[in-house]
Amino acid sequence: MVRAMEQEQETYKSRLFNFRGMNEGTATAGRHAKSLSIESASKLEDASSSDDDLFNNQLVKPQSGGGLMGIFGRNDRALKAKQKEEAASKQKEDAASKQKEDYVSRQKEEAAAAAAAAAAAAVAATECLEKIEKLQHDMEQMREKFGKLLLGEDMSGGGKGVSSALALSNAITNLAASVFGEQSRLEPMPAERKARWRKEVDWLLGVTDYIVEFVPSQQKAKDGSSMEIMVTKQRTDLQMNIPALRKLDAMLIDCLDNFIDQNEFCYVSKDAPDSEKGNAKRKDDKWWLPTPKVPTNGLSDATRKFMQFQKDCVNQVLKAAMAINAQVLSEMEIPENYIESLPKNGRASLGDSIYRSITVEFFNPDQFLSTMDLSSEHKILDLKNRIEASIVIWRRKMNQKDGKSAWGSAVSIEKREVFEERAETILLILKQRFPGLPQSSLDISKIQYNKDVGQAVLESYSRILESLAYTVLSRIEDVLYADYATQNPTQVTRNRKFMRGDSTVSMSESTIPNDDGDKAETPTSKTLLDFMGWDADSEAAKDPTGLSEGALLKDSEKLSQKIANIVTNKKTSYLESLGGLRSPTARH
Repeated sequence: MVRAMEQEQETYKSRLFNFRGMNEGTATAGRHAKSLSIESASKLEDASSSDDDLFNNQLVKPQSGGGLMGIFGRNDRALKAKQKEEAASKQKEDAASKQKEDYVSRQKEEAAAAAAAAAAAAVAATECLEKIEKLQHDMEQMREKFGKLLLGEDMSGGGKGVSSALALSNAITNLAASVFGEQSRLEPMPAERKARWRKEVDWLLGVTDYIVEFVPSQQKAKDGSSMEIMVTKQRTDLQMNIPALRKLDAMLIDCLDNFIDQNEFCYVSKDAPDSEKGNAKRKDDKWWLPTPKVPTNGLSDATRKFMQFQKDCVNQVLKAAMAINAQVLSEMEIPENYIESLPKNGRASLGDSIYRSITVEFFNPDQFLSTMDLSSEHKILDLKNRIEASIVIWRRKMNQKDGKSAWGSAVSIEKREVFEERAETILLILKQRFPGLPQSSLDISKIQYNKDVGQAVLESYSRILESLAYTVLSRIEDVLYADYATQNPTQVTRNRKFMRGDSTVSMSESTIPNDDGDKAETPTSKTLLDFMGWDADSEAAKDPTGLSEGALLKDSEKLSQKIANIVTNKKTSYLESLGGLRSPTARH
């Protein structure tokens, strides 16, 4: 029995060593061997209970005494420690590698950011240099412009230049001529010209910010008492009219910008053959302007309404600019040079026939104009000059207190007032019926000898806006006439008088019929009175003659037989009549 147990123990040991050799280096083998020894021991327990203690003592003893199982345990612990070290080393290597990669990536990002920052800095530096150069260029332009204004356009510096008021007026006029002189089509202004206009006109209008007047104001002292002091504010006429003129300016430029997307009409060059120009070819003195061309079936209803709406808006701007200009001119002092050039009485200024027609007991302005020779622009302007001169003479006589002076007369003051009202009525009709006439001798004299800088700015600014509005209105009427001529080719010759440049009756005071023979309707829109906040009733109250646009239309219909053949060489605008830069006299 003992021998069998020894043999079995030897067999067990040999199996255990063989198993150890096959699975050396792994922790799983040790655990498996231990499980095998436990299973064998359990089998021995069943064989003999007496030998069980001996076997267990012999099996446990080597473990506690550092035998074979202790060696196996130490090897397992060493193997695990080595694996932990290898894992820790690998983790360190991975961490170091990742840290290196992060560092390299961070360096690349920093280099890219630095390069981008350098490029942005270079762009910013370039833009800054461009702005500085532009600012220096603007400053040089400003220095040159205001230097010429201070010299009064006398580059020699000898003090022979014009007054500051006239120099500023000429500067505004010349600026408008250079910016708007090439506006011969209904198209937006180039951005460069628009920016130049806004920049330089702001320079010139900036002078008005320093034209002030004293007004009373209340000031409280530290002890609570109030006292009246005089403070300065911008002059009233400038404070009211400069913002209004700026708004009219913006409205005209916006009107031109509204034609950016139009594609229903185009322009034919002046050198193009007549076959390309169609029925709307020009036969007037404005041969240099391009001819508008519309489709064969005419403009669409939407485009026609749009054109009519723009025409109404520009017409309102024109009327407002004319009103401001007329008001400023009326407030200007009449120069002594002009007064000295006048005859002694109104009869000598008007002539016997005109004087008798005005001083009759029953006066009719329509009948008076029907007897006048208005066959040319020169004769119309001459009549206007005569009437203005007579008005000045009669006003001076009414204000003259010394009856023995050279201005005295046997005509009563009441009659002179009546004559003056009649002359003003005729003058108003002429201005309404012939809006494109050059300035009269009185207006030119006032502008030339005016010393008030504020009035000079208002007059010149309103005049160039009036001219621009007239030009835009004429271009719109050209397109509308081309549309009408396309739809009604047989009536082109008869209705050519609707064109503002060819007749005394403007299209703004008449309406071109459409296909149905009715008047073209305009969409509901705001008028200039709505934009500016003015009251139409106040304007009617300011009209001493009581003449409305409808009344003038009736007058023009009554005189249609007389004025149908009138041919006037009216200028499209005041800017187109500029011939010099020194004084208004040289321009006409």
